Parts: sequence; C-alpha cells; structure tokens
Amino acid sequence: MAGVDLTFACDCNTVRGALIGVSPHNGNRVDCYCHDCRAAEVYAGQPDPAPDPVGIFQYKPDKVRIDAGQDQLAVFSFSDKGVLRWQARCCGAPLFNTLRSPKIAFVGIRTDRVSDATALGPVVSRAFVRKANGKRGHDGLRHALFNFASNAITARLTGRWKQTPFFDAATGEPVSKVHVVSAAERAALVLPDVQPPQA
Repeated sequence: MAGVDLTFACDCNTVRGALIGVSPHNGNRVDCYCHDCRAAEVYAGQPDPAPDPVGIFQYKPDKVRIDAGQDQLAVFSFSDKGVLRWQARCCGAPLFNTLRSPKIAFVGIRTDRVSDATALGPVVSRAFVRKANGKRGHDGLRHALFNFASNAITARLTGRWKQTPFFDAATGEPVSKVHVVSAAERAALVLPDVQPPQA
C-alpha cells in the first residue's frame, strides 16, 4: 500500500515540514496515558490532557522532512538518560519524541500536529491504561514493539539512521542542546492521578 505525505506544523507555523510515505503499515499510532507525557505537555505550556491521552505516531526519522524552522527546534528531557522531547522554541508547541541515540532510529510525532490524522490509521496500542487489577499496563504492545524493532533494525543495517533532522550524523549529538529538567522543576509538574480508561 502506497503511503502519503502528511504536513505538520507548530502552533505559529514557524516549524513545519512533512512526514514522507506514511501509512498505517509503516508506523504505530499510540495513545499514551503516562505521567511523563502529561508532565511534558504541562512543561511545554500546554494544558494537562488527562483524562485523555497524548496521541503519538511512531515513525522513521529518515522520513521526517523539516522545511522551515529547523533553528527553532528545542529539546528537553526529564533525566540525563531519558527520552528527548522536542518542541518549537518559537511558540512552545510540543512536536516530537526521540531516543537518545540516532543509531536506534525512532521518532514519535504528536498526532494533532499532522494535517490529516486519519491517514495514520487506527490506534494500535494504548500505554499505561488502568487494568482490572488496578495497575497500569499496555494494550497492543507486541504489535508496536515488532514494528518499532523492524524499522530500527532496517535503518541500522542500511545506514538510514544517519538521515535524521534531529541529530548530527558525524557526532551523533542532538542538533539542539538538551535541557535536562531539574528534579525541582520536575517535582513542580507532579499532577493529580487521573484515572485513564480501564482496559
């Protein structure tokens, strides 16, 4: 099935670009209810999404094209080894998540940033939903992990992991300096435990 190109943009349209060749078969549409995704929204100046999830499309970095505003990409993390959370410096809009190393090729883009979220297909995985035993768990994780691993391994073997707008291919460093949110800053983002939907 041929994919489609989907445009994306920040709130003020300074950072904009496209996802190339998207189809429901080459990425994962995930709803995440975790505390860190909620805290990241608040840290970026957005409202707490709870009880709704943060929608993420997990895709290939070499298929992300930034057409304008590359210099406005800012990035933060909640720890020295945590997920990198990319936002637009101009308006604060959260845009992407990546891992710390470009060699594990992965990007998650906020589904509400793309021009047509229906083209991403249905949600295939829900993370940190409340289970019947009261604990949080995941639905559809096997499918998401298989797709993630397949994309990452292919990118590593072909060298496509070097084709990313988020890292310098020569050094492996992020294109923007990472701001590690302090423990005090993170503590201030502690939010009430809102019950996600029960699986």
